[in-house]
Amino acid sequence: MDDSRPNLLLITCHDLGRYLGCYGVDIETPHIDEFAENGALFENHFVTAPQCSPSRGSLMTGRHPHVNGLMGLAHGDWELHEGERILPHYLSEVGYETHLFGLQHITQDTDRLGYDYVHSEGNLYPGVAPSVHQANRARTVASVVSGFLERDAFEEPFFASIGFFELHRVEEDNGRFGFDSDHYETDDPDAVRPLPYLPDRRGIRQDLAEMHGMVSAVDDAIGTILETLSEAGLEDETLIVFTTEHGIAFPRAKGSCYDPGIEAALIVRYPGVADDGTRYDELLSNVDVLPTLLEIVDVDVPDDIDGRSFRPLLADGDEYRERDRIFAGMTWHDMYNPVRAIRTERYKYVRNFWHLPSVYLTKDIFASEAGRTVRETDGVPTRPYEELYDLHESPQEDDNVVFEPTYQDVRTDLARQLHEWMVETDDPLLDGPVPPGDYETITTWAHEDEG
Repeated sequence: MDDSRPNLLLITCHDLGRYLGCYGVDIETPHIDEFAENGALFENHFVTAPQCSPSRGSLMTGRHPHVNGLMGLAHGDWELHEGERILPHYLSEVGYETHLFGLQHITQDTDRLGYDYVHSEGNLYPGVAPSVHQANRARTVASVVSGFLERDAFEEPFFASIGFFELHRVEEDNGRFGFDSDHYETDDPDAVRPLPYLPDRRGIRQDLAEMHGMVSAVDDAIGTILETLSEAGLEDETLIVFTTEHGIAFPRAKGSCYDPGIEAALIVRYPGVADDGTRYDELLSNVDVLPTLLEIVDVDVPDDIDGRSFRPLLADGDEYRERDRIFAGMTWHDMYNPVRAIRTERYKYVRNFWHLPSVYLTKDIFASEAGRTVRETDGVPTRPYEELYDLHESPQEDDNVVFEPTYQDVRTDLARQLHEWMVETDDPLLDGPVPPGDYETITTWAHEDEG
């Protein structure tokens, strides 16, 4: 084992996107902002899917959801393919002691993850008891992580995956899905800056004001972990990655392949490599994180990884082959929503494969105040099969130019690239509708009397 390998901390949370002060949002996130000032921030990092399990699966495998098998929610009968390798598997093989704190949400079978130590019960959300929610809230998880670091209860090098419950909406007594304002402080709705891609309505402002409390909880928790790491004398030998799984739980964000749905924060701090506040605007996908970490710790990156390492981007003098496109998509969530998309620096091309509402609203968003504001106008089956957006002219992706003569060359080129990628990655959508993960359960009754 190479003793020079750094400890690794990978910190994630639900439904945050880039809703942070360091990404230009009007919200106070002092600890994360300071972390970014002493690390490296990536302005154009996107995820493979605008939903938790598929996106997290890509982060941990370096492969797209339809490649690794996790095309829907892990608690909804979707699983990684047998034999699929994830980050702790690679790290264990080179001597890392691996730990899981808080949530993971990529499998119902925690043993498949291969962690040496699991410090949290009920690490798969949702569908769990309120007591488990409490155990995985950011402040609680941060306290457990801090105790672990203070006790020196590990062998170096170690890898710690740290997952927070926030900012997931919760179902309230009235059936509404909100941001659990009983547990978090709420900002003044009148002082909240509206979202540029949604109408400025009272219900949306109220939800944003409540959500701010959860953002603050995540920021405080990260501050606690970073402070403890420093006090334990581990700061200089630890690589820290903070990233998010997809956009915030609002219409046209979570559950959508528009930019607010697939945008994600990515901040890395590694003393001597990423520690001076540099902000990178290169196009990245979250499948790139795993190969980057493997390259940093001197582990061979498998040929079947979809991502590419951005380690050369962080090293002066190393040649970095910049991405000119990223791919994203969705297949199943709480409903069938088959979509594939390609994004370049200037354009977004979206291909929809089913009869779908104008804007797909996940269950938690549909039953929220924000969802109630838009569901009558957006929740109707009018979405075209093709969408094309000029992101320079229409940054909010509200002007579909797919049929405009001026853009036909762009449309043809991006449609070709998307189709070629689907063929290369053996996308099951090319063979027709993808059955749900519990298809066998659904159809079992029809065959019970045969035989």
